[in-house]
Amino acid sequence: MRKYFRPIPSLDPARPPEAVSLAGGWAWFDRVECLSRGALPQILPARAVPEGVLRALTAPRPAVAGLSMDRPRLMGILNVTPDSFSDGGAHLGLAAALARARAMAGDVDVIDIGGESTRPGAADVSEDEEIARTAPVIAAIREAGIALPVSIDTRKASVAMAALAAGADIVNDVSGLRHDPDLAPLTGAAGVPLCLMHSVATPATMQADPRYDDVLLDVYDFLEAQIAVAEAAGIARGRIIVDPGIGFGKTTAHNLALLSRLSLFHALGCPILLGASRKRFIGAIGGAEPPRDRMPGSAAVALAAMAQGAQILRIHDTAETAQALRLFQASTTGKGPEEAV
Repeated sequence: MRKYFRPIPSLDPARPPEAVSLAGGWAWFDRVECLSRGALPQILPARAVPEGVLRALTAPRPAVAGLSMDRPRLMGILNVTPDSFSDGGAHLGLAAALARARAMAGDVDVIDIGGESTRPGAADVSEDEEIARTAPVIAAIREAGIALPVSIDTRKASVAMAALAAGADIVNDVSGLRHDPDLAPLTGAAGVPLCLMHSVATPATMQADPRYDDVLLDVYDFLEAQIAVAEAAGIARGRIIVDPGIGFGKTTAHNLALLSRLSLFHALGCPILLGASRKRFIGAIGGAEPPRDRMPGSAAVALAAMAQGAQILRIHDTAETAQALRLFQASTTGKGPEEAV
């Protein structure tokens, strides 16, 4: 029976001497939760973890597009679509998109640009249309002197190729390399980071009664398998980011199961990206039906993910989340920004 080891993270300033750093970052752990399918969890000391697994849990993550992973990074969402679930059409058009990129540039570390809505029930967008929406925006961002890393949120190799040519630095694939067989070799040849996200089916059908044997372990196994696919295509593990795909083929119960034990995914040895901003479950739990009213709940989920060591937080409400993150870090470390290292 396979065993999975989930570090139990802490941010407490009173760190015991036997504790070890989580992924070379800001959290530490001295215990793990040992999980197996069909068995009750066990709590074990960190020293009981197999050497290879402990190394994956503790090793500092390589930089992503020049960004060190030793502190939380914010990825600002820039949807250039007419039908995004959260801000449909607000940034459609070059001028509006560039204005939003300028506005968020002081608050985030990465700008993530998407030209195809992946909300539940969304229809596919043609490759030509997706390129027409995204590549000119990326080029305009570069021409405007915005030097932040840019991520292209796409499932399609042709869209990624055009985005990289326009100045993008990261490929963010919500299909986890299951949509377009040409995307992995393209990314491998380009030598850029790749984010692998877990999803089921397609955006059009993914919320049609999703089921799992064990959602946490099923998602882990999927990401582990897709990392192997990426590596076989020439993408080094040091350039891979993993995303459990909150809201993509998951019920509220599934989302909460993943969020409550998010730290398990550190055992994959890759940075974790968490994209829960404004998702439907936040509205259901927080009592906020319009997506734009879900900022407080989205910030709460982002901070909870950061407390489990998630390195990249993908967000809509950039200034508000940046402020919340600064205060959360100051409150847990006892240091203001001028004292932080």
